[in-house]
Amino acid sequence: MLGIGSIAKKVFGTTNDRKVKATRPLVAKINALEPEFEKLSDQGLKDKTEELSKRALAGESLDDLLPEAFANCREAAKRALGLRAFDVQLMGGIFLHQGNISEMKTGEGKTLVATFPAYLNALTGKGVHVVTVNDYLAKRDAEWMSKVYGALGMTTGVVYPQQPEGEKKEAYGAHITYATNNELGFDYLRDNMKSDLSQMNQRPHNYAIVDEVDSILIDEARTPLIISGPSQDRSELYKSIDTLIPFIKDEHFELDEKTRNVSFTDEGNEFLEEKLLEAGALPEGQSLYDPESTTIVHHVNQGLRAHKLFTRDKDYIVRDGSVVLIDEFTGRMMVGRRLSDGLHQAIEAKEGVAIQPENVTLASVTFQNYFRLYNKLSGMTGTALTEAEEFAEIYGLGVVEVPTNRPIAREDEHDQVYRTAKEKFDGVVKAIEEAHKKGQPILVGTTSIEKSEFLAELLKKAGIPHNVLNARQHEQEAQIVADAGRPGAVTIATNMAGRGTDIQLGGNVEMKVLEALAADPEADPEEVRAKIEAEHAEDKKTVLAAGGLYVLATERHESRRIDNQLRGRSGRQGDPGRSSFFLSLEDDLMRIFGSERLDKVLSTLGMKEGEAIVHPWVNKSLERAQAKVEGRNFDIRKQLLKFDDVMNEQRKVIFAQRREIMESKDLSEVVQDMRHQVVEDLVGLHMPAKAYADQWDVEGLSEDLKTQLGLDVPVAEWAAEEGVDQEAIRERLEQASDEKMAEKAEAFGADTMRNIEKQILLQTIDAKWREHLLTLEHLRSVVGFRGYAQRDPLNEYKTESFQLFEGLLDGLRTEVTQKLSQIRPMTAEEQQSMMAQVLEQQRRANPAAAGAAVAAPAAAAAAGASASAETAEAGTPAEGFVEDDPSTWGNPARNDACPCGSGKKFKHCHGKL
Repeated sequence: MLGIGSIAKKVFGTTNDRKVKATRPLVAKINALEPEFEKLSDQGLKDKTEELSKRALAGESLDDLLPEAFANCREAAKRALGLRAFDVQLMGGIFLHQGNISEMKTGEGKTLVATFPAYLNALTGKGVHVVTVNDYLAKRDAEWMSKVYGALGMTTGVVYPQQPEGEKKEAYGAHITYATNNELGFDYLRDNMKSDLSQMNQRPHNYAIVDEVDSILIDEARTPLIISGPSQDRSELYKSIDTLIPFIKDEHFELDEKTRNVSFTDEGNEFLEEKLLEAGALPEGQSLYDPESTTIVHHVNQGLRAHKLFTRDKDYIVRDGSVVLIDEFTGRMMVGRRLSDGLHQAIEAKEGVAIQPENVTLASVTFQNYFRLYNKLSGMTGTALTEAEEFAEIYGLGVVEVPTNRPIAREDEHDQVYRTAKEKFDGVVKAIEEAHKKGQPILVGTTSIEKSEFLAELLKKAGIPHNVLNARQHEQEAQIVADAGRPGAVTIATNMAGRGTDIQLGGNVEMKVLEALAADPEADPEEVRAKIEAEHAEDKKTVLAAGGLYVLATERHESRRIDNQLRGRSGRQGDPGRSSFFLSLEDDLMRIFGSERLDKVLSTLGMKEGEAIVHPWVNKSLERAQAKVEGRNFDIRKQLLKFDDVMNEQRKVIFAQRREIMESKDLSEVVQDMRHQVVEDLVGLHMPAKAYADQWDVEGLSEDLKTQLGLDVPVAEWAAEEGVDQEAIRERLEQASDEKMAEKAEAFGADTMRNIEKQILLQTIDAKWREHLLTLEHLRSVVGFRGYAQRDPLNEYKTESFQLFEGLLDGLRTEVTQKLSQIRPMTAEEQQSMMAQVLEQQRRANPAAAGAAVAAPAAAAAAGASASAETAEAGTPAEGFVEDDPSTWGNPARNDACPCGSGKKFKHCHGKL
């Protein structure tokens, strides 16, 4: 019997149906305009863009311009790419423009869909970012779709790692910019570490379209983006700790696979203490429970995690003597990404490779908070409905399921559950053999490199030819995916999320043509194409007759979305296909989440070896297990976000403050207010308001005035005067400090002084912010224990981080005032000495440039400016910058790209010590 909800849906349609229905009049309007736009010349399309842009800037809403803009864009795509957008693609574009997530199945042409809202929103001239999951897709999509934007008279940019600064600035200045989420986040942080507005690349965040939105905003949002700098080298400590881990027995630790946590038992702690004392890692008489042992305990815990929670060829691979992480969702290598808190170093010690020094955080942001900077956000993916609640709660995004252009003809079979992994893999090989014999292409999904290689061995023994696609075959990815649709092809793939290349039945014609021409460059391209197209038509017939692409998964992922993404590779654009999942009770998901009950059921049924249970109930119980894991992961991300929100408010204040400083021409008033506040604080400290004159600490005040303001004034004489109170002394001190700074400004020259004030302010803010981030990290790691005292860790974190932030602002005033009081113009001897030192440093860094003139420091000296050592941390390139002449580079930061254009960081190139 149908429930009331089901009856209502039948009568009124679902919410999704109503949203889809509401777009139909708009789509009809766009279609009605098609004949009119077909008559326009190529220049006419560009003129139309100009007209629409003027109307948008004059205040006409983008919603009103939508039909004409979409019609113009459709016509441009038809001419530039030979692709005419289907009605469902226009629908997807409308939902994106409205700030939703368009859920569109694989093969429905999401890349083209993005051009419609991107073009419409770029009419305002504020820039649009199209975000992809990897650099290959960003470059490919930008190159491909730039033909459409070019036909419309718009510019396209692409942002990628190690990009020259000038090119990056140009890319961000384009109408539409393609980039990865990582590069956008890092550029945002880098921009807010620059010391001059002209060096900043990103414009204000207007509108972003996120491709594979579930992968970017959910899967990758568990870990924040961090820009870091090296700290002290502790490689010996990691090595000595790593030698102890093999001695640890099962009773020494507890492993919780559900939460991926591992911790020592009391017995384990005693054993450790004994071993650490023997190894000399723990000083004699010191216990593991002493506060001084915190660092060692932390590193021992990380060593244990490295051994018990991280598996080689699943979580990471060792390549060229370094540990490279593998993205658990896409199966790709994450080169350059490192685990924090010493965990990466612990894995390096475990694998016996060179241990890189730990890093300290210079700036960080979570993806959630970065993407919430945009005035409007939208996304597209094949699988988002399962996470609709999270998208709505965190990003305010609705999810709309866009109908497919043709009905889905794929057959999704019930899961087959075996007792053991051996039986399961025997079943998998048998199923592959059967499909291969009848010429059906097979895509086999695995969850780790290890399992994909194990299965490859089994197929080798069975004599079945196959391809393997995992992090090791990263470079041949496009080629392997292009061949995966050929008759009888067997492709083993680790996680097929976000591959960006469709598996076409019969194989990929374009790839075959390129291959043939590469093999025989003399051949006539037309003849080659005609021959290959004829072969392809035959191959496609064979594959269609065999039932289309067969997706066979060897395990369930803990996230249903990843399973759905794999399934979605088959049955694109109405093609036939089938999918099935082969599972065993020894699989991680089954083992961790309730396989006992299933085991009892299977035993009761008296199943024979090699038999599988196939039942809808099994599917349901697995879905519940996956929903549990997804729910827990959502809670983890929500918790991460709650803590980051606290820091985000402070980050916004600091970044806004920096921007204000960079925009200001004259900061003398700000600096004066800071100085007066320091004077007020000092007077308040040494001459409290209600204290008598004989209780004043005149000597202490005189000392602090010398160190913090460089003032040597007769405070004792003033204090001895009749009728002088604290207020009068404060006013005299403020006046004396103002006079001293006015003298300095005269000696340096007003412009130089203003520049020094700006640089000191920026550098002090940066140094203070770095210290603050480190303190917050430590606070975050200990605040959880407050829960044992019935206090809410989040509230404690909010309160204490706010107090720390106030402390940061107080310290900032004092430090800026102190630094400015200490600078003075250089004498001729000091200028000579400084130039000699810089020449010596350059000789060490780059012997070839030893004889070059030192432009930047000499220019600073000639201007008579000498800031204290702390203020020389970062500098802007000097005027007259020459790429081949290091003497003209100023003082690049160690983590900046080397000015020579090598693409390496400065510290690894010309800045090598």
